[in-house]
Amino acid sequence: MQVKRDQITATKVKLTVAADQKVIDQIKKATLERASQTAKIQGFRPGKAPLNLVEKQIDPSLFQTEFLEQAVNHLYVEAAQHEKLRPVTQPEINITKFVPFTTLEFTAEVESVGKIKLPDYKKIKVDTKPAEVTTKDVDSVIDNIRTRGAKKEEVKRAAKSGDELSIDFAGRDAKSNEAIAGADGKSYALVLGSNAFIPGFEDKLLATKAGDKIEFPLVFPKDYGAVALQSKKVIFAVTVHRVSELVKAELDDAFAASVGPFKTVSELKADIKKQLTVDAKREEQRVHDNTILEKISEKTTVSIPEALIEEEIDRMEDEEKRNIVYRGQTWQEHLDEEVTTAEAHHEKQRPVAEIRIKAGLVLAEIAELENITVSPEELEIRIMLLRNQYTDTTMQAQLNEPESRRDIMSRMLSEKTLDRLRSFSK
Repeated sequence: MQVKRDQITATKVKLTVAADQKVIDQIKKATLERASQTAKIQGFRPGKAPLNLVEKQIDPSLFQTEFLEQAVNHLYVEAAQHEKLRPVTQPEINITKFVPFTTLEFTAEVESVGKIKLPDYKKIKVDTKPAEVTTKDVDSVIDNIRTRGAKKEEVKRAAKSGDELSIDFAGRDAKSNEAIAGADGKSYALVLGSNAFIPGFEDKLLATKAGDKIEFPLVFPKDYGAVALQSKKVIFAVTVHRVSELVKAELDDAFAASVGPFKTVSELKADIKKQLTVDAKREEQRVHDNTILEKISEKTTVSIPEALIEEEIDRMEDEEKRNIVYRGQTWQEHLDEEVTTAEAHHEKQRPVAEIRIKAGLVLAEIAELENITVSPEELEIRIMLLRNQYTDTTMQAQLNEPESRRDIMSRMLSEKTLDRLRSFSK
C-alpha cells in the first residue's frame, strides 16, 4: 500500500491510497468466501464450492461493489493508522482508479485532530497540600448528625437561631415586580443559622412567629450561581407556618451507639476523622491531577476540528438539560433565567469544551509516548468489580456492550496516565 498525505488545513487531511496486488488478492479472496456462503451452485453445499467457480456464478457488478467497499474500508483504516491520524468525521471517499482486481486507488478527505505539540511534561511540578482534618471538621459532622436526628417540638415563641421554620416564600424583581422563576417554595423546612439561603435571608426570619407574613428586599451575591440573579435586588414575601425547636440528642456513648457500631464517642469521632481524611486525600489528588493537566494543556498546541468541539458542546448541554429536568424546569425557563438565547448559551460553552477536549488529547498523547496500555485482564477485573457494585440487571447487561467496554478502558487509561504524571510532578 502506498499513501500520500496532503494537509489541506490545520485539521483537514487528504490521503491518496494505492493498493498493492497482494492486498487486492487477499480482499478479493475474502469477498468471494463471503459470497460463497449464500451462493447457490449446483452440486455444492453453501461455502464449499471452489472460489473460481463462485466468481463465475455471481453477479459481477455486485461482486465488484462488495469488493470496493471492503477494500476501501480496510485500506483507509490502515492508511489513517499509518499516518497516525485522529479522525473525528467519516471520510469523503473518491475512487480515482479502478481496474477490477488489479488496480485500486482512491482519495479520502477527513477532519482530524492536528499535530499535538507537548511541553516537557516530566519537568512540570505541582506542589501538593497535605490533607488535613481538624477537630472542628469532626465536630461539624457530628453536629450535622445530631441536627438531622433531632426531635422537633413546635413552639409558639419567636424564632431564634437553631430553630426549624416551615415557610412559603416567593421572590419578585424589585424593579419590574415580576415573579422570579426558581425563587419560590412551599412548606420549605429551613433551619435558621444553616446558611442554606443567600446572606441576609435567614436573619430576616429571626424573631418571627407562626402565622407571620413579612416582606423584605435582598440583593443576590455578585457571584451567585444563576447569572441572571447576580447582584439583582429581589423582594421576598415569606409566610411562616410553624416554628419548631430542634432538640438534639446528647453527645454521649449512647448517641454514638445509635449512629453505628461504636461503643464510645471517641470511637465515633475516630471513624469520622478517618472518613474525612480519605475524602480530603481524594480531593487533594483530584485538585493535583486537574492542576498538572491544566499546566500541561496550557503549554500544549493543537488544532481541534470544529466537529469535535460541537460534539462536546452538545454533550455538555445534554447533561445540563437532564439536570434542569431533574430540578423541574424546562430548557426555555432555564434560558430565560440566564437571560440568554439557545444560540448564545451554545457559544458560551465553547471555551470549556475546548479545554476538555484538549485535556483529553493531552492524556491520550502522553499515554502513547509513555507506552501506557490497559491489558484485557485489567479490563475484565474492572468490569467484574463494577458488576459486583451494580446489582441492577440492566446496568450489568450494559457493561457487556462494546461501547461501555471502550468507555471503561478509556477511563482506566486516563487513570494510569494521571498516575504516571503524578510520579513526574512530585
